[in-house]
Amino acid sequence: MSSIVEAVGLEKTYRRRRGDDVHALRGLELTVGEPGAVHGFLGPNGSGKTTAIRCLLGLIRPTSGEVRVFGVDATERFHEVAHRVGAIVESPKMFPNFTGRKNLSLLAQIYKLPSTEVDRVLEIVKLDGRDGDSFGSYSLGMRQRLAIAGALLKDPELLILDEPANGLDPAGIAEMRDLIRSVANQGTTILVSSHQLSEIEQVCTEATIIYNGLVVESGSLADIRARHGAVDVVVGIDQPERAVQVLGAAGMAATARPSSPSGELEGLPQITVDVAPTDAARVTKVLADNGLYLSELRIEASTLEDAFFRLTAPPSPTAVDRVGVPA
Repeated sequence: MSSIVEAVGLEKTYRRRRGDDVHALRGLELTVGEPGAVHGFLGPNGSGKTTAIRCLLGLIRPTSGEVRVFGVDATERFHEVAHRVGAIVESPKMFPNFTGRKNLSLLAQIYKLPSTEVDRVLEIVKLDGRDGDSFGSYSLGMRQRLAIAGALLKDPELLILDEPANGLDPAGIAEMRDLIRSVANQGTTILVSSHQLSEIEQVCTEATIIYNGLVVESGSLADIRARHGAVDVVVGIDQPERAVQVLGAAGMAATARPSSPSGELEGLPQITVDVAPTDAARVTKVLADNGLYLSELRIEASTLEDAFFRLTAPPSPTAVDRVGVPA
């Protein structure tokens, strides 16, 4: 079976008369293949996420490369699979003076869908009790949820969300997280772009990280963390200064940290060692070989954020999403 989304060698260059062309995508590779998966599409602002999504939806033409959705060339024939795809790109557009229900009803008429579909999606996004209020009176979180309701009207197999939690308060972010989980649990594949890593880590099982228009990593979150995340080994030891020197000589960065706050080890000096996951066991060996013995050891696991910042570290490129140029 072909992948749900596949981009191969995707490039997009914005030509400018003054000659300083903007290279938004530089050979992007992207594959989303699992039905019901939530695939995170991650990158700093200006990395090319929105440009890539617009190419996927046939909204802009790539300079070169191929992009397929459900096996169809999205550049030329996206209309053939449009009924299978729901999407929100940037800020939701609705009539501010119309009620939430009226906005959705107009969309349903365009799609030639029965009014029962409006009831269905309002319940999914938990706006069935506020559907009589005007869109203009909605909070930002409610507007985002109504926009997702509109995207779900077609009961799509693929839902593409571009920064759905952008600008939301903590409560709105939590609501968006729960909504994404709920939709995915119904079997819809979701491609969600974001730079809010802590949220992505809670809803996604796989991700593609892009930087300056290129993919720098892709795979399951567990694999990405294992390959690129840092592991902090916290060591309780009675000669922290010497331990830092010994570990430094062995090529492992170590720093002193506050003593253990509670328990039997209260007051014990501690150091933190920043090592790759595969090197964690070396800490005890290097210290023991130098006559230093541990009284405490624990490992603080790496996060997606650790991996992200390592993969998108300086040197910083020129931002590709400049004023007036689609991101």
